[in-house]
Amino acid sequence: MHRLGRALLGALARAPPLRQRPGPARLLPAALRPSGLSTRARREPPAAPPRPAAPAPGGEEEQFVFPEYVPEPAREPPPAAPARPERRPREKRQHRVTGRPDPSVPPSGVSCSGCGAELHCRDPAVPGYLPSEKYLRLMEAHRALQGAVCQRCWLLVHHHQALHMQVSREQYRNLVSAALRSPPRHGRSPLVLYMVDMLDLPDSVLPDLPQLVGAGSNILVVGNKMDLLPGDSPDYLKRFRKQLLRSCARVGILPAAQGTGSQVGRTGSQNLVDVHLISAKTGYGVEELISKLQRSWKCNGDVYLVGATNSGKSTLFNTLLQSDYCKSRTPEVINRATISPWPGTTLNLLKFPIINPTSDRLFRRQERLKADAEKTEEQLSDDEQKFLKCLKKQGYLIGRVGRTFQQQKSKAVIDFDPDELSFNMEEEPVFSSNKPKERVEFTYNELKDARWFFDTPGIVKENCVLNLLTEKEVKLVLPTHAIVPRTFVLKPGMVLFLGALGRIDYLQGAKSSWFSVVASNLLPVYVTTLEKADSIYQKHAGKTLLKVPMGGEERMKEFPPLIPQDITLEGIGTLEAVADIKLSSAGWVAITAHLEDKLQLRAYTPEGTTPMIRKPPLLPHIVDIKGNRIRGSASYRTKKPPPLVENLQANGTNKQIKKRVFKI
Repeated sequence: MHRLGRALLGALARAPPLRQRPGPARLLPAALRPSGLSTRARREPPAAPPRPAAPAPGGEEEQFVFPEYVPEPAREPPPAAPARPERRPREKRQHRVTGRPDPSVPPSGVSCSGCGAELHCRDPAVPGYLPSEKYLRLMEAHRALQGAVCQRCWLLVHHHQALHMQVSREQYRNLVSAALRSPPRHGRSPLVLYMVDMLDLPDSVLPDLPQLVGAGSNILVVGNKMDLLPGDSPDYLKRFRKQLLRSCARVGILPAAQGTGSQVGRTGSQNLVDVHLISAKTGYGVEELISKLQRSWKCNGDVYLVGATNSGKSTLFNTLLQSDYCKSRTPEVINRATISPWPGTTLNLLKFPIINPTSDRLFRRQERLKADAEKTEEQLSDDEQKFLKCLKKQGYLIGRVGRTFQQQKSKAVIDFDPDELSFNMEEEPVFSSNKPKERVEFTYNELKDARWFFDTPGIVKENCVLNLLTEKEVKLVLPTHAIVPRTFVLKPGMVLFLGALGRIDYLQGAKSSWFSVVASNLLPVYVTTLEKADSIYQKHAGKTLLKVPMGGEERMKEFPPLIPQDITLEGIGTLEAVADIKLSSAGWVAITAHLEDKLQLRAYTPEGTTPMIRKPPLLPHIVDIKGNRIRGSASYRTKKPPPLVENLQANGTNKQIKKRVFKI
């Protein structure tokens, strides 16, 4: 083998040198390659002149020839990929309203289960409209219109899109007044459950309510949305109740003990039964309200839920549907009302039958409430704990609304037909379509002597900023979660913007003052100087900085200008606000100033609305609900008070919160 290798090497030495083609060199196999040669492409230094090879033992020169390594040509780097354009957030496409009206088809006589309007297909601008294609298809099916919702309710719930209806304020008033002045049933006058939005106090107390309800009516006032307002002192609930009574007295609604003398003739003898503070969304105070309504069963007939738009009436209607106030089978028969931030969701009367609170039922209900109050949060089911956790993120005051009288559900029976499964090889199997679900109805005996709870359409408020806004803007302005106060310390010559909906100029004052904003957390607050205020409004109104209104210059062309109003206040100390400057329904700013410091302010609101000075303020100690001041800024860090769950045994830190809140 050794001789053969030497012979091959000698033949290679005598062979003429091979001409190498341009391009990458061919390398020897690894077995014939010297150990120092690497296959990695690198630049080699110029080769030294070859030394004469040592003579072989046989006299012949033995030459080892290795082809010179030629590095591969450098590859050009691949072309850089073109930079991707920045992806803009895709705007949600608005749902197209399809279908055609058919004026020749008569109305159905069936009410929409969401808003109460009569279903029809004649005119899209009239409440209760359905496209003729869907309307006729439902008419062909047996009783298919029962439980159907109109096009407006469908768009509100599934697409958050509101259709403008041609319903005037007078039509709302006439509908509500006709319902309240109807002849009394069961020989008893109706009970008016008047709902007031505590965020919009006192504007949400309608001045013409006594003329609407008529003489001799019993009125139970309910202050709603208590879950959105933070507590600024241990007795703030007691103060809210006094404020609500004071606002009702201004429009002529007084308790029976005070309705004497000249006030009786002025008020029309309305009887204010009681005042309750609740949250229809979180359930706070609802169980106590139900107990009050059941105790007044013998004194009143039907119950009418009345109030301004966006006060939360439909939310309370749906909450009572799942409570001890309605008949046990009501949730299976009555559909839930449509809920939307758009004003005037309910267009006609919605109703459900009230359960008769017999002595046995009241006893069983009290036993359930007592057992629920002894539970801790850890003893609740997983679903209840998850629901409470969600509500704690949304509000400050939370309640638990349960049911004592529930219709026991029968076990589901499987309808099995063996003939439908039998077929031969020549036949294709035919599967029957899903059978329509039978609708549950009340029997005659259940309703013959029933008393009813009615949800009436909301009365549209005049001079309200919400009437000037679009759907998206209303969602930003109306708060749905717990309001976190934002406090700023301003010097004379500074300006505070609440979006582009309101503006407060601090013109004169001896010292700095504190401005605490109580509004939706989504509504931006911007602080600047008096010299820059006009240019900032012209440049940023309708854009991202001020956010509402939105739509740029085109939107601001149709939006009314801001109209000023001068305000003079005198401070009462740094621990208590002197007044609230209420910027229509967009929110308010609580002003806290040094003792006897006279402030000259100028408040701006859109034309057609007016700012209001509320004395005493609703949250006088709100300046305490703030964190440390941000260095180099006029703002303080926000501070959110902890939530409280009603009718649940308190433990740990929640026990101190409960004692503080329920000190009254």
